[in-house]
Amino acid sequence: MKIIRKTISAVICIGLIGAAAVFGIDFYVKKSTEKYVLTPENAGEGYDCILVLGCGVHGDTPSHMLEDRLLQGIELCKNGASGKMLMSGDHGKKNYDEVNVMKDFAIERGIDSEDVFMDHAGFSTYESMYRARDIFKAEKILIVTQGYHLYRAIYDARALGLDAYGVASDPRSYAGQLYRDIREILARNKDFVYSIIQPEPTYLGEAIPVQGNGNETNG
Repeated sequence: MKIIRKTISAVICIGLIGAAAVFGIDFYVKKSTEKYVLTPENAGEGYDCILVLGCGVHGDTPSHMLEDRLLQGIELCKNGASGKMLMSGDHGKKNYDEVNVMKDFAIERGIDSEDVFMDHAGFSTYESMYRARDIFKAEKILIVTQGYHLYRAIYDARALGLDAYGVASDPRSYAGQLYRDIREILARNKDFVYSIIQPEPTYLGEAIPVQGNGNETNG
């Protein structure tokens, strides 16, 4: 019985230490990036691009979350934050394409096609930031996504050496947000480790500087 009690105590102790580490890292990622979260009004100008992070699409229609990200990014572009937009999302399968939906959405609302770049291999937040730096040669970026996600995106970007800021897009409530909030705690921990070891993304390739013509990324 004494051995069992010691074993149980050890397991509980390990569990508490693990939980403390998980929530400690979560707090650190949020706290260390909150000063880089801007409002649309104080976002300023001079960014190499406005980086809109992809999420779900339904055929040719963006999900509510993605639509709100795009509308915020388009507004920032039209207000002069940057003349270029970088749409980074999942186009890993022929029948699932976030980035062309994102680009079409922006063009339909008055952004020139040559000013909209597509990152077809933005399979994760970390990979989107890595490729923004290495493929699209961005240095100073303004990230647009929902607030709960923005801390991690900024953290990843800054860990990779980008001068990154962000604007949150949360004009409405989204179904399933509690699940996303819980999942994001684990994702922040994962990307905290990634930011240390800095593995290469799934795909790299030839450089397509965001200062050029976005039509080079069409396809």
